[in-house]
Amino acid sequence: MMIYLVEDDPSIRKLVTYALSGAGYEVRAFESGEAMRSEAGKEKPDLYLLDIMLPGESGLEILSSIRQDPEERDIPVIMLTAKGTEYDKVLGLDSGADDYIAKPFGMMELLARIKAVMRRAERGRTSSEITLGGIEISETAHTVKVGGERVELTLKEFNLLLYLMENDGIVLSRDSILNTVWGYSFDGENRTVDVHIRHLREKLGDEGQRIETVKGVGYRFRGN
Repeated sequence: MMIYLVEDDPSIRKLVTYALSGAGYEVRAFESGEAMRSEAGKEKPDLYLLDIMLPGESGLEILSSIRQDPEERDIPVIMLTAKGTEYDKVLGLDSGADDYIAKPFGMMELLARIKAVMRRAERGRTSSEITLGGIEISETAHTVKVGGERVELTLKEFNLLLYLMENDGIVLSRDSILNTVWGYSFDGENRTVDVHIRHLREKLGDEGQRIETVKGVGYRFRGN
């Protein structure tokens, strides 16, 4: 899998490249959109990681050109930026980004986000349903079944379960879950995730045991 990283900070560029290469990804890193276009040639990546604040063409402008290109518009894009305001997040997502990670971010979170985005992209090309163990979730129909029986979840419970199942086997921090499902950061005292996990486990019955607590970190879904 080929990833194009466009980041003007050389230290971040080097760190992300090292982490992704160590995880088995092929990475080509560029300091600007102009450098990417002049050096990449006609080769197309499987995913873009774009910083917003770049010299010359901004990450949002690069994103716009990707979404307007018939050959590239379906390629997943994750925005990497120091801007953490709600306005910038909404702007990036409304412009067609698949995900948004504010700096500073951990490499494990970045890898988890990449895997989740790629899974969603693959599902979009095939099916909108995920079945793991006895749980079947359909994003399109917005339904959850356990052992073939319909289970009623709130919107947040549904989105939480979907995020966990999309990241089967990956440990997700409370901060990552709050950012993705609720749209804000963990402050150390917020028990929102823990309460929703408890309710979700209760509604899933025996299958709720697939949601594991990783002490001091967060939660992990075990499909097998």
